[in-house]
Amino acid sequence: QVHLIESGGGLVQTGGSLRLSCVASGRTISADAMGWFRLGPGKALEFVAGINWNGSTTAYTDSVKGRFTISRDNAKNMVNLQMDSLEPEDTAVYYCGAASFRYRDVVARISTSYDVWGQGTQVLVSS
Repeated sequence: QVHLIESGGGLVQTGGSLRLSCVASGRTISADAMGWFRLGPGKALEFVAGINWNGSTTAYTDSVKGRFTISRDNAKNMVNLQMDSLEPEDTAVYYCGAASFRYRDVVARISTSYDVWGQGTQVLVSS
């Protein structure tokens, strides 16, 4: 069974940057689609970014396009989310998820597609 652990969250001012990491243990995630979701205060769980098994396909929610970049390193069994030009609206707990799509060139935008989740990491953007 795979376990996902997120890190890299914290407090940053508007316009700042953070890099979130999600490291997997227990098995390889190299065949999985991976994604980042967030849960903001008073909001529903929201898809942020997703990546297919080999990194050739990515997807983003409109509000983060051009500011966030998802990437993966299958040799290190990890996925990253580079977040630049952060805004107060990005304040949320960010969760990493793994979807067992087995080498399919698919990015999963729906939370129910994901089989495993991390515990989350808090991002707080001050104005």
